[in-house]
Amino acid sequence: MKYIKDQENLNNKRVLLRLDLNVPIKNGIITDETRINKVLPVINFLVKKRSKILVVSHVGRPKGKINKELSLKPVCENLEKKLNKKITLVRGNILELKRNDLFNDSKEQIIFLENIRFFDEEEKNDTNFSKHLSKLADIFVNDAFSCSHRAHASLTKITKFMPSFAGLQFETEINALKKVTTEIKKPICCIIGGSKISTKIGIIKNLIPKFDSIIIVGAMANTILNFLGNPIGKSIKEINCDLIIDNIFKTAQKHSCKIVYPVDVVVGKTLEDRAKIKKLNDVKNDDFILDIGPKTISKIKDIIESSATVLWNGPAGYFENPSFAEGSHQIAKAISKKNKDKSIYSVVGGGDTIALINQIKAIKDFNFVSTAGGAFLEYLEGKELPGIKALN
Repeated sequence: MKYIKDQENLNNKRVLLRLDLNVPIKNGIITDETRINKVLPVINFLVKKRSKILVVSHVGRPKGKINKELSLKPVCENLEKKLNKKITLVRGNILELKRNDLFNDSKEQIIFLENIRFFDEEEKNDTNFSKHLSKLADIFVNDAFSCSHRAHASLTKITKFMPSFAGLQFETEINALKKVTTEIKKPICCIIGGSKISTKIGIIKNLIPKFDSIIIVGAMANTILNFLGNPIGKSIKEINCDLIIDNIFKTAQKHSCKIVYPVDVVVGKTLEDRAKIKKLNDVKNDDFILDIGPKTISKIKDIIESSATVLWNGPAGYFENPSFAEGSHQIAKAISKKNKDKSIYSVVGGGDTIALINQIKAIKDFNFVSTAGGAFLEYLEGKELPGIKALN
């Protein structure tokens, strides 16, 4: 894979820059700027190299049709302020766009094409659409790792028609993920949550041979506790998972990987209730398990303390209610403490986990925070991502 940071002669070169600017927009207002902030390094790098930057991105799922509510206009306006540079948004039909239509003003340096998913050719991975896009620039840069699990025209087939490179954020993401999959510093643990074991089974199976411990929290842990014969009341659980869980334990035993799950819990009668700590066998029929208990927190903190690397995906409980956020907060603090003395390498991913660490303003206390979502999870599963394959 070739990286844009290693290219010297970019002066006046037209760069087709694929970014992931799929940010939440409500009434024209961006409610989370995390993804915008992550693309600033590559844009600033190309600006300094005096490149002509043609940005391709998307917002939402317009399904190949123009939807004004999913325009990139608010993103352009946000970036203009952050970069202190004028940005032109081309709102016409991309299929009718010619190379000579762009950068006619010598002072113009950044142009955005309107939401690429307004054209159904994008998600169909249409070869002619890719070829057409390639004619608008000289080189292609993919700095949208978070979209690279999609075989779309502006991510994969476009590399057939022009010199192609990985962007700065793309490289950072891959390097961070390598440290929890292939270039591991041990001991290494994984803290994994979520509602369904079946959606994370691929990750767990792929990580067990490489990890020293897998800590299962959140609603996933309820399914394991239920499998082991513990009462879980009205808690969220997944049905028909006995074979999956049995397989996890057997595989873990084979590879000497410890599977850790709650030894005590925090319950409430409703999501708005106050927290009540309970032993596993004390959970009543009308209880909801909504967090891990103090003994479990202590156990997890001990594992983090003895680890050199940690991967965290999924909060420990229903953190939206402060009464059930203690487990997640304590995990964050334990990792953060080791980060400060540089005795651990931490990778965090998943929307809920990021929301949690943003809530306690701890996002800078981790080595790498991934906003890649599906791409992050598929990479951890060991799947081949089309966007990576296209650049190799």
